[in-house]
Amino acid sequence: MDWSELNCYRESIHKRFPGIWDLKIVKKRLPVLLKHIQNGDRILEIGAYDRKLGEKIKAHLPRVEYRSMDIDRSLYHDYYTLKDVEGKFNEVLLFEVIEHLDVEEGVKLLKKIHELLYPGGKLILSTPNVMNPVRVWQDGLTHRVRYYYEELGSLLLSQGFEVVHIYRVFNDAFFRYLVKVYLFSLLHRYLGIDFAKSILVVAKRN
Repeated sequence: MDWSELNCYRESIHKRFPGIWDLKIVKKRLPVLLKHIQNGDRILEIGAYDRKLGEKIKAHLPRVEYRSMDIDRSLYHDYYTLKDVEGKFNEVLLFEVIEHLDVEEGVKLLKKIHELLYPGGKLILSTPNVMNPVRVWQDGLTHRVRYYYEELGSLLLSQGFEVVHIYRVFNDAFFRYLVKVYLFSLLHRYLGIDFAKSILVVAKRN
């Protein structure tokens, strides 16, 4: 990997999204997905676990062709390795997965996803927010890499993706949500920590 080139990509992301506080907050990922998925699209979810996300998507878009891939063979999936995946997809979903791989494995995964997408297809992925210390260390035993949003964006650019949107994901009970988002934001900025649990990125294959 050319680290000087990667740093240029990082600066490119920083120009578009100057700081984590400039990222729009979304409560849930499903409304974001529904903005980018069309009825009849072919979708692959990697690290799909119980496939419930596919059910939620199909409840809104019944003609979507949903496929899942996960290494957990105790649950049903269409594929259990990336080598088994067949065909091209309009969207690939990758939620809370890339942080479980080392950097080289993560780059290989992004490269493979790029190959699996149709031109103009989208990768929608999330990872724990490194600015939220509780969220990052919740699964510290299996997390190998902790990505700042600029670093994740630069990796995507290096693998031929265009970064379309970057969001902070935060959902809580109504009162706590209002307090954290509208009252405690300045305190969190001063302390250099964030209440948002995840970073959500929408990237398009060029």
